Amino acid sequence: MKIIQVHNWHRYGGGSDAVVEATTSLLRERGHEALLFTRDSGKLGRGLSGRMKAFVCGIYSPSGRSAMRKLLREHKPDIVHVHELYPFISPWALVECKRAGVPVVMTCHDYRLSCPVALHWHNATPCLSCKRGRDYWCVLKNCRGNLFESTGYALRSTVARKLRLFQGNVTRYITPSAFVKALMIEVGFSDETIDVVPNMVTLPEADGDPSQGRYVAYVGRIAPEKGVETLVESAQMTGLPVQLAGDHTPMPDVLKESPPNVTFVGHLHGKDLSSFYHNARFLVIPSVSWEPFGLVIVEAMAQGLPVIASRTGGIPELVDDGVTGLLFEPGNEEDLSGKMRWLWEHNRVSRQMGLAGREKAVREYSDDVYSQRLLAVYETSIRHGATIA
Repeated sequence: MKIIQVHNWHRYGGGSDAVVEATTSLLRERGHEALLFTRDSGKLGRGLSGRMKAFVCGIYSPSGRSAMRKLLREHKPDIVHVHELYPFISPWALVECKRAGVPVVMTCHDYRLSCPVALHWHNATPCLSCKRGRDYWCVLKNCRGNLFESTGYALRSTVARKLRLFQGNVTRYITPSAFVKALMIEVGFSDETIDVVPNMVTLPEADGDPSQGRYVAYVGRIAPEKGVETLVESAQMTGLPVQLAGDHTPMPDVLKESPPNVTFVGHLHGKDLSSFYHNARFLVIPSVSWEPFGLVIVEAMAQGLPVIASRTGGIPELVDDGVTGLLFEPGNEEDLSGKMRWLWEHNRVSRQMGLAGREKAVREYSDDVYSQRLLAVYETSIRHGATIA
């Protein structure tokens, strides 16, 4: 099978970037011809010119559209798999796929199709103001904290919706969780066109023993919606050693305001990240926003690490409360700190939960399972052709 993977890399990386790389490698390993069509937001300047370029390209990118047309003509793929189109590619590339008669599968890694800023998050609370076409709320609430950017995000979303650039050209959608699928249905997408395919994780040869872990771990962006403040407060209440791996650029003051038992180790990947998981007692994911999936949760489970996570978004689909970890109420420091203390003191339970998490990762999130599910969506889409259900 010949597949074009389409993705606009994010400026600071993220889970969807990792999924694109892993998916492309997996397809190639299994004998498929997987081509990458990418653009990179890291090349955007930080000044006004960069913002202007993102503004214009997000609404209509002639270069993105023509590059897609050329790629389709030269390679004649069986299917196009879209991940992220903004800002450099733009949804107009989908029109070229429809014209070429090539079916399109789109993975919704976040809430891009129902929220201009893809988060459903404003002023420290979940937000559905823009639901069903009310994109103007992105400007009224200034969701980007910059009126120019908020206007740009709202406008590109409005154009795509009014011209049905997604709904008129995408054959099937993939969501990483049932939660994201339910929200898409709520805002107007058809149940019949959406498949739930959880993200995969590379399984290490052996799991670790969390009962020997030396600290509580956090992995991810260090940003307000990730609930980092809740974790820092809980760390202060418990006195437990907590180490956070991730880019703290969105919260520059968090380092100065954290207690001495909290350590920031920066962004980790590869062997350094595996070692970080291996030496932890358990992982904490304290998100207060609606997490679509939670790739780091699955990574930790694959390492045999139990997870304490907030009961929000798609997270409860990953963490089985009392089996593979513990769930707590989002933003509740007392609930989190109590569960952190309890799991730290119960080494045997920690080991049992880690083993159960490892078993679930093998059963639900291995590359074999992901490959079977993904190829089934591809085959269904190819049977339908470029028609839209």
